[in-house]
Amino acid sequence: MNPLDDLAAQSAIGNIPVLGILIALVGAVFLSLGAQFQHAGVGVVEERHGSGNKAGLSVRQLLRLLARPSWVIGTVLLGLAILFQLGSLTFAPLIVVQPIGAVALVITAIVNARVTKTKLGGPVLRAIALCVGGIALFVTVATFVAGEQVVGETQLVIVLSILGAVILLLGLTFAFARKKAGALFYIVSAGVLYGFVATLAKVVINRLGNLMAGVVGGEFEWLTIACIAALLLAVVLGAYFVQTAYSLGSPDLVIAGLTVVDPLLAVAIGIAVLGEAAHAPLWVIPVWAVAASVAVYGVYQLAKHHPQTHR
Repeated sequence: MNPLDDLAAQSAIGNIPVLGILIALVGAVFLSLGAQFQHAGVGVVEERHGSGNKAGLSVRQLLRLLARPSWVIGTVLLGLAILFQLGSLTFAPLIVVQPIGAVALVITAIVNARVTKTKLGGPVLRAIALCVGGIALFVTVATFVAGEQVVGETQLVIVLSILGAVILLLGLTFAFARKKAGALFYIVSAGVLYGFVATLAKVVINRLGNLMAGVVGGEFEWLTIACIAALLLAVVLGAYFVQTAYSLGSPDLVIAGLTVVDPLLAVAIGIAVLGEAAHAPLWVIPVWAVAASVAVYGVYQLAKHHPQTHR
């Protein structure tokens, strides 16, 4: 199949964006609650068995997490969040539903403040508003201009190649600089990996849906299997980085990073590689750039001013 034909072909799935947004909102609630429970479990393990060297959770600490009820509950809730996210990707383009996770930031910030009896000052509240406002603007515009396209082999190879390079870079950074890395390193790393998870999940859903619908380009072959394998690898690595981030930073800081870095990367791939904005007008690009910049700045400000941030 010609790569240009891939972008011109309409996909048979993902054409009910409102339903996709509603499902994504439910997933965001589970994401928020799951993060809070997991953070509590990691905090106990780090306090009782941590070395304090900020070099990442050890294998022994990871195994001890399995004995923490709060962590197990959080993991189940995060599993539900993933299922709802996958469901949302079935009904709407990636660039519409992926940023919806920013709603989890608001919920997490409120819940964590109550649990820890921490007062969120003006700078923190403004940072949260920037994160959510930037993402909301992005999603609002994307809802009207995004469109599903059949994903072809060329796009798959590009996504898998980029992911391979990212994993190699993160692996080298972790190996040589993990003792100096703070919460933001693990948050950004996890966000990047989960951005690829969302992208690969969308690719697999797209191809399976089009296969069942009999659309040209909906083949299930070795590249689809490679996407599933790469997706699972990114999930495992991303989960490790998230757990380590919980041991170094507050849950709302972690969620802020994940719900901004993750969707921004996924959206960038959705636009540049998957062609979901192929028919968008030119004025959309600067609006998206401003919205993304506002959201990223909000994460930076949250990391800077949050009273629980580990520096």
